[in-house]
Amino acid sequence: MLSFLGTTAARSDAELLAAHVGGDRYAFEELFHRHQRRLSRLAHRTTRSPEDAADALQDAMLAAHRGAATFRHDAAVGSWLHRIVVNACLDRLRRTAAQPTIALTDNEAIGDRTAEVDTVLVVRRALMRLPADQRAAVLAVHMHGYSVADAAALLGVAEGTVKSRCARGRARLTGLLRSCPP
Repeated sequence: MLSFLGTTAARSDAELLAAHVGGDRYAFEELFHRHQRRLSRLAHRTTRSPEDAADALQDAMLAAHRGAATFRHDAAVGSWLHRIVVNACLDRLRRTAAQPTIALTDNEAIGDRTAEVDTVLVVRRALMRLPADQRAAVLAVHMHGYSVADAAALLGVAEGTVKSRCARGRARLTGLLRSCPP
């Protein structure tokens, strides 16, 4: 960020968030741009849809913008933003689970990918049947590759809670996927 003297004054994420809460009109924009690429990738990996990812990211940033004053400083700002994006993605997936859509582009590609798409739909439906807390833990650890400790920090729960939610989620997914017709 350039000051009026032309010097660079890099502020930490926590300082930017505090400045935003204090009324700095540009602080949140700078914070968002600092994390935009990572949060966009997270939203896309979670929703698997560019449109849903963009909508979820927008919802998340509005929630973060409005809720900045409630940030408790018990985690890194980046982790807080990550958690908000994951929650927004899960909310969006929950809303659209009843009506999954697939973009149709090319008949050959569709024919070749039918089995893959069917599998994705079955797994997505099964994931959506998990309780939200189990789904968030399973997605964080098993789909996004976070360690249990990192997932615990992102979800705001104890490590043991993440482990038990993952174990219960995996067990429930196993049952749900076994009961699905081939």
